[in-house]
Amino acid sequence: MTQLIYHVKDLTKVIDKRVIVDVGDLEIRDGELFVIVGPNGAGKSTFLRLLHFLEEPTTGYIEFQGQPVSMPVPIEMRRRIGMVFQRPEFLDTNVLENVNYPLRLRKIRENGRVEDALTRLALTDFAQAHTSTLSGGELQRVALARLLVTQSNILLLDEPTANLDPYNAELIEDLIRELHREGATIVMVTHNIFQARRLAGRMGLMLNGQLVEVAPADTFFENPKDPRVKAFVDGEMVY
Repeated sequence: MTQLIYHVKDLTKVIDKRVIVDVGDLEIRDGELFVIVGPNGAGKSTFLRLLHFLEEPTTGYIEFQGQPVSMPVPIEMRRRIGMVFQRPEFLDTNVLENVNYPLRLRKIRENGRVEDALTRLALTDFAQAHTSTLSGGELQRVALARLLVTQSNILLLDEPTANLDPYNAELIEDLIRELHREGATIVMVTHNIFQARRLAGRMGLMLNGQLVEVAPADTFFENPKDPRVKAFVDGEMVY
């Protein structure tokens, strides 16, 4: 039986009396690539932050690898998860130091991890470059390299190719496929319906904080049950 990485039940996040997330029941299975699509402001990023235990739910609960989660979450549990934010923050130094930083925090010997991550993301020539000199696409690759060195097998990706040029977007998509083939569990948020179709095994459409339909990608695109999903796939405005 496939292990559950996450089980979310009756999960809400309310901010200033506004319901940002309202997910009734969702399971994320070991080794799957689950993609959440939806318009801006739908609650996608907040939901990822809940899955990374950066936000405390207003109601409901999350089980993580079979364990009920309560705040504050032990750092050892959070470190099982790697996350790349839509707008990552970087140290005021070069690429090499930024990629090595998670290992320094954990007091883990580098043992070639940094070099491997830089190679996989075509960043070797940028190792000594200051992050302030890099393009948006290069910075996003640095953020992914920083995730790779932790060797986390559960990955949360928030719009990892938003506003990137085709070269950087393709390089990052290729890495996502590769990590998935290697067994990583990936939950990814994107507003790019074409990217979702290229990558997803299973998908959900989030509107107003709710996952209005969750289905295998083929079903999601070819035979959705909810008319809002069909409208979204067809490029129409949905709310």
